[in-house]
Amino acid sequence: MKVLMSGNEAIARGVYEAGVRFAAAYPGTPSTEILEEFSKYEGVYAEWSPNEKVAVEVAIGAALAGEKALAVMKHVGVNVAADPIFTVSYTGTNSALVIVSADDPSLHSSQNEQDNRNYAKFAKIPMLEPADAQEAKEFVKLAFEISEKFDTPVFLRSTTRVSHSKSLVSLEEPLPHQDKTRISYNPEKFVMVPAYARLRRVEVEKRLVNLKEYAEIFSENKMEINNPDVGIITAGMPYNYAKDVFPDYSYLKLGMVYPLPEKLIREFVAKVKKIYVVEELDPFLEEQIKAMGIKVIGKEIFPYTNEFDPGIIENAINKSTKPSTASVQNIPSRPPNLCPGCPHRGLFYVLGKLKVFVAGDIGCYTLSFMKPLEGLHSCICMGASIGMAHGMSKALKEKGKGKIVGVIGDSTFIHSGITPLLNMAYNKSNALIIICDNSTTAMTGMQEHPATGYTLLGEKTKQLDLKVLVSALGIDNIRVIDPYDLKETRNAIKEELAKDGPSVIISQRPCVLFKRSKLKTERALKIDPDKCTGCKVCLGLGCPPISWQKIEKKEGSKREGIAMIDETLCNGCGLCMQVCKFGSIS
Repeated sequence: MKVLMSGNEAIARGVYEAGVRFAAAYPGTPSTEILEEFSKYEGVYAEWSPNEKVAVEVAIGAALAGEKALAVMKHVGVNVAADPIFTVSYTGTNSALVIVSADDPSLHSSQNEQDNRNYAKFAKIPMLEPADAQEAKEFVKLAFEISEKFDTPVFLRSTTRVSHSKSLVSLEEPLPHQDKTRISYNPEKFVMVPAYARLRRVEVEKRLVNLKEYAEIFSENKMEINNPDVGIITAGMPYNYAKDVFPDYSYLKLGMVYPLPEKLIREFVAKVKKIYVVEELDPFLEEQIKAMGIKVIGKEIFPYTNEFDPGIIENAINKSTKPSTASVQNIPSRPPNLCPGCPHRGLFYVLGKLKVFVAGDIGCYTLSFMKPLEGLHSCICMGASIGMAHGMSKALKEKGKGKIVGVIGDSTFIHSGITPLLNMAYNKSNALIIICDNSTTAMTGMQEHPATGYTLLGEKTKQLDLKVLVSALGIDNIRVIDPYDLKETRNAIKEELAKDGPSVIISQRPCVLFKRSKLKTERALKIDPDKCTGCKVCLGLGCPPISWQKIEKKEGSKREGIAMIDETLCNGCGLCMQVCKFGSIS
């Protein structure tokens, strides 16, 4: 049976077909749907872990106990999980362990554009890269086979276009789950103190030699000899783009991007006259092939940044000066915006008006850096806002520059904000931290986390009390506010900014799109056109339902227009009523 599936859905299906019933992840675009889809299959265990490091450690533990295990994350999540990943490369798995890295060329929803193929080489872990949904399903099954065969973790790399594009996928009957769990006592293999780690380091190199031999016969490293004048070496989605515009060229399509099959590459090179390496982002394949002494054309004509498309590849190879149709489409800019009624809007409206420096973090609220709110001034990575606010407060302490504010979401705080907040208390910081608690992991699609009281599988569980946790970390100045109340929000922030020492405000209101939110849409507001003075203050909220309508200027009136509210978008949060000084909104 064939079914239309996204790459993420197909990966989840492949994991299930492989007989795997254990997975852990932290949500992050473009990887999120993998675990959501996997959790729907019968008899599986799937969890949202607090962060990617924990997810990998949980999966390692399951593999150590004899269970095949999956860990899933977006590309920057591998940075968080790198510590256990590099060492499990030494220990091996005792069963099977696959780590999915979903890369994001063009930064559709990410703060950087790193190429995680480099992690495979760095950690000496094999990596497979599918080109479509069908391959995504099959490759993850192969990844588990390789993991068991070579006693190694295996990376499966997807990119946004593979993760989210759909194609037909042939479904197969899943292998039955085999319970091989056991406790294995083997300190020499799993206790990585220096004496044992030195021995395991040698085993890693032996394994890599065996993997290189396996790469030569790996079924998904495929040679297609057509026109011998031009050969293209590629992998993943760029294969589809190149094949689309140059169907008659010869191809070496690599399903395993690390380690590379050197003999196969040399065999291909001997059959063609001119060779291009087509790959997005870093010259990962190109550099390794050139190190073999093979002359290829790569990044001297192809861009280092962003996703490719057929036009980019065609133009680069043809050296055409005519831009591709994909690059000249005149589409109006449509920047992302906080949703109507978003609880973050009131908070960042106040922060913008107070003119304080706000160290930002990763989440929906990051969008508040834009006009008209302009309430956030930095964004580095998950959890960085707290450490940065502390560092800035220490650097500026003697200069009378004012107290620094750091903002962080509830899920992000649990992910990587707890340790830096402990550091603030321990090292006597003078910063104010605001936890934007909207009761979910909103940015990636409303996933659960330890403070929601529910697991990925929908089970009720122990609910983390953020206020109690913050107090236990050593913060004395703590208060909870409702960001829909602008006066309370403004007063709370001013008062905490005036205090010495670290402070935490928990800005608490559920996301308006959240399934357990009680905000109802029938509370839509409207503007009385006779009372509106055209002062435009409400436009400063940047709320999507509020727009500006020019009107005919009447004699003796200064009004050139009035504000309007689209009642089909408004959900009645009431912020505009609070900023309007003329009572025109009801």
